[in-house]
Amino acid sequence: MSLNCAEIEAVISELNVVGSHVQQVYQPSYDTIIIELYGVAGRRFLLLSVAPNACRIHEIKVLPAKNERPLRFMECLKSRIRGYTLTSIAQIALDRIVRIEFSAPTLSPELENYTLYVRFWSSAGNILLVDSNGIIVDALFRKPAKDEMSGKPCHIESDYSSVHAASNAARFTVRDFPGEGTLSERISTFYTTQSGELSRENLLSAAKAQYEKRMSLLDNRKTELEKLRSDYSDAERYRQIGDILMANNQMINNQDTQGKQKLLNSMIECFDFYQNKTLIVKVDPKLTLVENAQRYYEKHKKAISGLSSVVEELRKIDIQREKLDSWYSQLVAEQDPFAMAKALQKAGTVRETSRPRYSCMSLQDNGWTILIGRSAKENDELLRHEIRGSDLWLHARDYSGSYVFIKAQKNKTFPLELMLDAARLAIYYSKARKNLRGNVYYTQAKYLRRAKDGPKGLVIPSLEKNLYVEFKEEDIRSLLDQTTGGDS
Repeated sequence: MSLNCAEIEAVISELNVVGSHVQQVYQPSYDTIIIELYGVAGRRFLLLSVAPNACRIHEIKVLPAKNERPLRFMECLKSRIRGYTLTSIAQIALDRIVRIEFSAPTLSPELENYTLYVRFWSSAGNILLVDSNGIIVDALFRKPAKDEMSGKPCHIESDYSSVHAASNAARFTVRDFPGEGTLSERISTFYTTQSGELSRENLLSAAKAQYEKRMSLLDNRKTELEKLRSDYSDAERYRQIGDILMANNQMINNQDTQGKQKLLNSMIECFDFYQNKTLIVKVDPKLTLVENAQRYYEKHKKAISGLSSVVEELRKIDIQREKLDSWYSQLVAEQDPFAMAKALQKAGTVRETSRPRYSCMSLQDNGWTILIGRSAKENDELLRHEIRGSDLWLHARDYSGSYVFIKAQKNKTFPLELMLDAARLAIYYSKARKNLRGNVYYTQAKYLRRAKDGPKGLVIPSLEKNLYVEFKEEDIRSLLDQTTGGDS
């Protein structure tokens, strides 16, 4: 809710600021200016805000939090009117436009005078600094379409006449703002506590919504990691099941027709010599027992390498939860709405649906990020904007195909199983896909150089090493289920 013309007139009539000297200028937000004045009534803070649906003019008692960095318009006002005297403040034709005039110090006759025009129109407000020749020095919001920018003549005075005064005086009255004190004080309290984007009520509501969303995301991720930790905690059991399948392989292969039929099922019965009992094991009926055993061995390796990463990520999530609780508690205790707004802005906005971080296809493999550039353009974009020298580059040897990258992690080496997964992807997204096997060379990105006069994205590696991989279509599909940013 913005002030109407009658309320602006009433506030101006009770302000005792004419004759005061400009001590300082502040800009706590992009749409609000505060002028610190000193005169016969002592130190005063005059707030001019053109915030959407909260346009207003009034005094404030306490100076809000400063911006971390100086803003353009505030610095302009400081350089022009600091030390000047506020000689008049009035409405133009009883409209929601206020003219504030500043005169140069009497001891500096070479300095020119300035006028500040403030248009308190919701969603179309602006503040213009105009020199003595009627030329705009600068504007809070530069609007070329309206000629509201540096060097343009100011037409605000000529665009309005006394016709507006008669019509506005009849249409609007001063509303009854709750509280005690002058109208300016009651308006200040109202906007601080109840109305506008910078009211504590709205800011607290926004803070609570942001806190709950971010905490929900952390809780969901923690639940996923707890499940992974539970699965990875059975790493030794995966190895044992692999041994059991290998030990039972010959016996099952020698069974009769009824026994061979069991091999077609997804569950088989084996003797568990580790626990001395019969064990039902889940297998892939399309694979041999040896191949199923190999899968359990691979699960064992993944669990061993992944457990430490999961535990570390859980620790980081607990730290993030503590920081989020502390952030919310401090924000609730904060009384300055400008400081609250900055805290909310700095914290950022949590998206309800996550978007892929990378423009190419990407996936998470046990906490590591794998990127796949499936075209010359994607390869080039990755190399230019996403890849660092310590990241690992993989490419199918002797075949054209995608560049696959593994993003490096500080103080960690690339696990072998992770490199094998990336190598399988490099083969899968190359001309060697039908072979389901092949050689892949790899090196760190810092050992790549662009081919002179070569096509976009083409690089020549050095210090490369070789990996040989074999896989089945199902292995790739299980990896691709984790991808984002592209169709598999």
